[in-house]
Amino acid sequence: MSSHTAQELAQRTTELVTLPAIYHRVKQVFDDPEGSVLDLAKVVVADPGITMRVLRVVNSVFYGFPGKVETMSRAVSVLGMQQVHDIVLATTVTAVFSGMRPERMDVARFWRASAMRGLLARAAAKSCGLLDAERLFVGGLLADIGHMVMYMHVPQLAEAALAECRASGAAPELIERELIGCDYAAVGAELLRAWQLPTSFSTAIGAQIDPARGAPHEFEACLLHFARCAVGEDGELLESARIVATVVPAAWHMTRLEPQAFEGACAEAGSSMAAVMGLFFPEYA
Repeated sequence: MSSHTAQELAQRTTELVTLPAIYHRVKQVFDDPEGSVLDLAKVVVADPGITMRVLRVVNSVFYGFPGKVETMSRAVSVLGMQQVHDIVLATTVTAVFSGMRPERMDVARFWRASAMRGLLARAAAKSCGLLDAERLFVGGLLADIGHMVMYMHVPQLAEAALAECRASGAAPELIERELIGCDYAAVGAELLRAWQLPTSFSTAIGAQIDPARGAPHEFEACLLHFARCAVGEDGELLESARIVATVVPAAWHMTRLEPQAFEGACAEAGSSMAAVMGLFFPEYA
């Protein structure tokens, strides 16, 4: 049994992987009470690669806006500063990690499952009437990033934990705590904190196993919990009965989401999968 901590694995990752300066400039404008739509557009336009990615996302069926959005100022006006921040975050994080090929890890499978979790969290949030449902796509996309970190630094242990989980049917976090010393949710939360991402993301991701521990973001943690329980290793949606049996009762209660409505969210998520993979992970689409 090893005794790695979530903080240790996150720290080792920050020494190897840093978010691009463009994200930090976007976050600075976003966090500035006097920051404007024009200020944010100017920052994004300064990076042609990010500009192209944001406009691709805005003009995709994923958002479904009528008419073509051709300028960044128009994109920020249409989407709002919050959504542009979140798109830049999603594109920069996935770009940073897309070049990673950790030992013993099926990266294509990882990103397929992550994309489906993001889509499902977003669709479930919309079913709950959450106004900033788009944020949950980013939360779901990053919810499993702790596993990427584990495979980067302790690949043999990560592989052993997965094998034991498959063999025994035990919850992955229990096996990981026993073999590694911490679980993927805690590692992901620590990495996001180290990167100084919005606390709503790190708190909800850290509490996705037990959403009641996610205050003041327990609602978002519940939605990530739903996605965690509903998506299989290959990005496939699991059977409804299995999902309902796995979700903790408190998640249904806190969100007031009915199983039938969640099935509709699953269908919506599945219908968007090909488009999202093409946008964010064309090499695995």
